[in-house]
Amino acid sequence: MRIQDVLRRKGTMVATIRPDKTVNDLLASLSTHGVGALVVSTDEQTVAGIVSERDVVRRLHEQGVGILDRPVEEIMTSSVHTCGPEDALHDIMRVMTLRRVRHVPVIVDQKLAGLVSIGDIVRHRIEELEDERSQLEHYISG
Repeated sequence: MRIQDVLRRKGTMVATIRPDKTVNDLLASLSTHGVGALVVSTDEQTVAGIVSERDVVRRLHEQGVGILDRPVEEIMTSSVHTCGPEDALHDIMRVMTLRRVRHVPVIVDQKLAGLVSIGDIVRHRIEELEDERSQLEHYISG
């Protein structure tokens, strides 16, 4: 299975935030979109970084509530692992596990084309296993 298979079911919409927006803006956007992370981008096409709820919690603990008025670029992760739609699902699962990341932007022609989360991949894998089980049951009973 490939990343494009996950995107085909999930869709390619990606919520982004500008690096100069505040952490308060980030929290509002996370809530509005019902997601755990946003891609940081100046133009909604390139990836400047990624920022998650986990980043906010850690910075709040380290620096206090003053961080809420600071720009997102101060708490984002700048070194972002990305993938392409043709990448194998198991390779991205391995990267997510080894690097302890939960979200990987999908890039096509140097432009943001989607975002896969560990939840998307697990959901896709469960559906895949259920399909296999169903086919095996049908084969055995048929």
